[in-house]
Amino acid sequence: MQRLNRTLLRTGMLGSRFYSSYVSRMRYLFTLKEEDEVCRKAKDSGSIYLFHKLAPLLQKAEHSGYTIPAMQASDLKGILGKLGQNEELLQESILIGCSESHVTQFALDLGVLERESVESQVTGKFVELRKAFLLLNGHDLPLISQSQALLRWHQTHRYCSESGQLTQRNQAGSKRVCHANGAIYYPQMAPVVITLVSDGTRCLLARQASFAKGMYSALAGFCDVGETVEETVQREVAEEVGLEVESLWYTGSQHWPFPNSSLMMACHATVNPRHTQISLNSVELEDARWFSVEEVREALERKRPPRERAGRATPVWVPPRTAIANQLIQEWANQQPK
Repeated sequence: MQRLNRTLLRTGMLGSRFYSSYVSRMRYLFTLKEEDEVCRKAKDSGSIYLFHKLAPLLQKAEHSGYTIPAMQASDLKGILGKLGQNEELLQESILIGCSESHVTQFALDLGVLERESVESQVTGKFVELRKAFLLLNGHDLPLISQSQALLRWHQTHRYCSESGQLTQRNQAGSKRVCHANGAIYYPQMAPVVITLVSDGTRCLLARQASFAKGMYSALAGFCDVGETVEETVQREVAEEVGLEVESLWYTGSQHWPFPNSSLMMACHATVNPRHTQISLNSVELEDARWFSVEEVREALERKRPPRERAGRATPVWVPPRTAIANQLIQEWANQQPK
């Protein structure tokens, strides 16, 4: 009986202990993060996505658009050899995830090498992340977003904040350790709320001076220490446009790599339709205004930034579908009468 139970446990079929493919992957990733030797061996057979000074390598797709090519360790060793670089550089790659078939995925920044030299050896170009977000489809974005965030964190957290000594990362890159005092550091994200405000028949969209011409979006702001999501929404709306929130509800979240790895928590909020006078905080925003559902639907139909024409105002457009701001605006528009 004991032998049978061991067999059933290995196959994941013992009663409620059945392990789905998702659970199996998560357990495997946990092992990779905790056991350096297992992770080191996985790098020899895994997929590696390349970056150069945090810009991802993109490749023209066969039919249209771009994709992110997955390199193999054996191929990269040959490329590094041609560039006069020791193959030990591959050990600097960090763990991103694994496929359902347990093929591991890593990210590696080759910023120590000359960009043009690397591009001459690979099929593709290194593209600044904001531009890459416009060129890639939604399927690839979480991968490069997570990769860039982890790579950036390791580049900016090399020293212990208490001892001042260099920290050492584990093979997976899931943590850094200060051997002087035993402090352990884990990658962090900044919590941000993004809120679409409505008065019942209109929604409020705003723009910062740094936005591309014509683009309007939902209100967004970082959570202060000690704040709840609800408190942050209320404060940000009051600070930026001078309105008081009556009710709000959470709708979803998204990792967003700008400016430096944020967790966007998306909410809808309503204000009293009798108190909708906007008081703009010009330090935070360039403009904010109320839009009718017809205006919002027109903006949503513009899939790309509209072309600028001399003597004409730039039409209003909203963030692309890959941004959770677009999801908020779509949700609001879909809830309005046709």
